[in-house]
Amino acid sequence: MNRTNSKFSVKNLVLGALFLALALVLPFFTGHIPQIGAMLCPMHLPILLAGFVCGGPVGAVVGFIAPLLRMVMFGMPPFYVAIAMAFELLTYGLVSGIMYRKVFKKQTVGTLYGSLLIAMVAGRIVWGIVKVILSGIAADAGAFTFAAFISGALLNAIPGIVVQLILVPAVVVALQKAKLIEAPSAEKA
Repeated sequence: MNRTNSKFSVKNLVLGALFLALALVLPFFTGHIPQIGAMLCPMHLPILLAGFVCGGPVGAVVGFIAPLLRMVMFGMPPFYVAIAMAFELLTYGLVSGIMYRKVFKKQTVGTLYGSLLIAMVAGRIVWGIVKVILSGIAADAGAFTFAAFISGALLNAIPGIVVQLILVPAVVVALQKAKLIEAPSAEKA
């Protein structure tokens, strides 16, 4: 591995750790009122940012680890929720990074939003699939219907979706303008 790749890997490792720490801490700001936390989805923000800033693989690892580590450390989210979230957030981190860095040929605010929307939809679908699987193999995971999917993936999460659509692109663009991260080019990634 040459020096440039080594520095890039260390930078991504440090940024990945930062995003993981944010994913562990942000839910404390909404944790006193669980309904607010469920609506704002505070763990989603740093995972989506990890995908955009560090790339899909780092975003995926951080996304998978965050809810499981938070469950072990703090007892929240509950076991089956953490498992479904681990796969959902893995998808957010992976898809946001891959879409933004490799699929779209030109990185613009439009492609940033496109990548974000595709990642959000893919993550919600994966979450629903995992919830169906868990409800089928574990009686204490609870029943999971299509109505529960629509409610959990869309209706109850509207405030979080709005926050994600506002904050994630704003943070990525601000980091790029401040030259703290560089906009990826399809040729480099």
